[in-house]
Amino acid sequence: MYRPSASSAPASGFFLDVETIIRNLTQDYCTAFNTGNYDQAASLYAPDASYMPPNRETAVGTRAIERLLRELGESGHQELRYETLRVDVSGDLAVELGRYSVAIRQGNGTTVADRGKYLRAWRRVGAWSIIADSSSSDLPQLVRA
Repeated sequence: MYRPSASSAPASGFFLDVETIIRNLTQDYCTAFNTGNYDQAASLYAPDASYMPPNRETAVGTRAIERLLRELGESGHQELRYETLRVDVSGDLAVELGRYSVAIRQGNGTTVADRGKYLRAWRRVGAWSIIADSSSSDLPQLVRA
């Protein structure tokens, strides 16, 4: 996973540095999920974080989030992609806005594509951790056979 190194950059670059860190952590999340490392993806969440995916119950806490990520992966979600569009930072809090896409393999072997938007809140306590994560599809709810 990405771990930022100490920087000698002046304070004026602080916001760009935080944005870069969050963009890199978001890509680490995708890599972990897509390779089945659900515990690694869940480790990016704070212990009391909430994960609110589309058409699912909210998972609270890293163990519940890991279980939900595993359930999603094992039910056919694959090729998860996040595109960070914006990161706003204020002190030790940051908000990330972006788009996602994912392929969902159906029980009959076909694959359905989903895409949408997400909003993620981050908090820095030493390292940056996700404290709230919500996404919604741009498509009508998928009907599963």
